[in-house]
Amino acid sequence: MNRLLLAAYPKSYRSRQGKELLTCLTEAYPGRSWPPPREVAALVRGGVQARARATVDDTTRPWWLDGIHLAALALAALALVPYLQDVWHWALHIDPRQHAIAFHFSGWYPWAGGPTRIRLLPYGLLPLGCLIALLRGRAWIALPAAAAMIWAGATTQGRTLFGSEGKAGLSYYGLGAPITARDLVLSGALCVGCAVLALCRPSRLRRRSYRWLAPVVLAMFMAGGLHIISVSPAFQRGLFVLEVTALLGAWAATAATGDHRWLIPVAAVAIVRTQAIVVQPDAFMQSLPDLVVLLLLIAPLPALAITAQRRQGQELPE
Repeated sequence: MNRLLLAAYPKSYRSRQGKELLTCLTEAYPGRSWPPPREVAALVRGGVQARARATVDDTTRPWWLDGIHLAALALAALALVPYLQDVWHWALHIDPRQHAIAFHFSGWYPWAGGPTRIRLLPYGLLPLGCLIALLRGRAWIALPAAAAMIWAGATTQGRTLFGSEGKAGLSYYGLGAPITARDLVLSGALCVGCAVLALCRPSRLRRRSYRWLAPVVLAMFMAGGLHIISVSPAFQRGLFVLEVTALLGAWAATAATGDHRWLIPVAAVAIVRTQAIVVQPDAFMQSLPDLVVLLLLIAPLPALAITAQRRQGQELPE
């Protein structure tokens, strides 16, 4: 089990010091397959910092380009989250019946029972395709998918390609107001990010392994298999924990390197979600008061900037 902790570290670190780290854990905690929670937290934190330093040391691309790439990935995931269940049901030809996500008619697919309207594809395929293309560094494939998201959100009701309800269904909303597919700020920002990446020598983009899709598949299985819809309390709590974890990871990476690239995705998500709160201040199922939500969204931005400046200030005397 100790080998699982090594996954937090970059490949170069594992090849150099992986055996030494495993030996130290075995000697420090004999007879245990897993170290104490405090040690696990320390090892994960060290892995995040090691990955951050390895990213900064890679000079094949400018920091701002990598930051825009991370922002596009975050926005694509943000757009995909509410449709995880829908894509899973479509892929496996499952009739969700009363568990369909905010659809007035069960599933909107030909095989669904009950009063059904026909649609060919789930809207969630667009952000999913965009996410996969961005993971592989193929911005020229992600750009048409993001543009299609704008088209789908802007067109009128009555189309059968994605179905009108698929464009109006609730999107990720976490601490703030819901973001629907009709809200073009999210899809527009994603499209702009993909366009910048496609124009700035796509060959320089970081290409991540398909293994990064494992959490997405797991989330689809949980949402589709357990019928956990995006507006349920369990779903929202899970997203809140995920968001806090991502912010802590961005803070740890910034504190370890003094690099500003992780400020870009945090700013992009904060701007998109803050806009939704301002436009829909009375949206249903708000989890916290507006002022608290806005503070939680905006506060990480100056915190990350100050952390980066302090780190850079500490490195200059050295």
